[in-house]
Amino acid sequence: MTIDSDIMFETALRLRADAVETELRLLLSEQILPGEIVRPQHLMAAMRHGALNGGKRLRPFLVLESAALFDADGEAALRIATALECVHCYSLIHDDLPAMDDDDLRRGQPTVHKAFDEATAILAGDGLLTHAFDIIADEATQLPADRRAALVLALARAAGPGGMVGGQALDLDAERNKPDEAGIIRLQAMKTGALLRFACEAGAIIAGASPQDRERLAEFGSAIGLAFQLADDLLDLTADAETMGKATGKDAAAGKATLVSLHGANWARTQLAGLVGQAHNLIEPFGERAIMLKAAASFIANRNS
Repeated sequence: MTIDSDIMFETALRLRADAVETELRLLLSEQILPGEIVRPQHLMAAMRHGALNGGKRLRPFLVLESAALFDADGEAALRIATALECVHCYSLIHDDLPAMDDDDLRRGQPTVHKAFDEATAILAGDGLLTHAFDIIADEATQLPADRRAALVLALARAAGPGGMVGGQALDLDAERNKPDEAGIIRLQAMKTGALLRFACEAGAIIAGASPQDRERLAEFGSAIGLAFQLADDLLDLTADAETMGKATGKDAAAGKATLVSLHGANWARTQLAGLVGQAHNLIEPFGERAIMLKAAASFIANRNS
């Protein structure tokens, strides 16, 4: 990216993040909805701690930009983007638990189980996950019912046992039984890539786009998902905790196999460049409308935190 395009992307990313942050605050308030009894203050505070702690909001950005390709309803897209962020934040809360990755910091702040306690952190994650599907299914998300149902199904598949959760299970097992290269790629496509793939595909679902466009955006999501994990593994090896806002070097310390540990940093950088090129080619048919998605692919591969 050029300096000008870098500035454009960073501005767009920040504006999208601000919009998602505002929507999260509204949706995670203590105001009860029809069918609810009460929202416990302590639980809602923990959910907000896990979701309103900054972050780039990259996944919501991808939802919003992929929807914008088709001039889809912006308010509906924002609610879907926020629902996805709830799922992502739930996964981070649970990943940080002592039984999982055992982290004390997330985005430079105490993790939820440190700021509150383990039981509350588990329930906060459960609450965010469940609330995500509430947001999508609610008629306040003004999309035809069949599109809301398609989004619920696609997100459930991306986040569930055949997607992110299954990938996390494989990742835990990888500490004991090192996978081969194909196993690492499969693990990463599930643990990290599945939600990124959904984020890009969601825009086409929101818009009611053609199956071909939906698949094209899903493939774009898969390419940047692999790039994201490669860049993450590279940063875990080379960045410091202050820059990352969380502990680094943990994969190497745990003896986890990654593509970077198998092939080295130079190989990873070459692969990243190839994945960016692949991602750009996939959305070339959308022309200038895809400029922010192209910038996102480059950002993912070259990020430093």
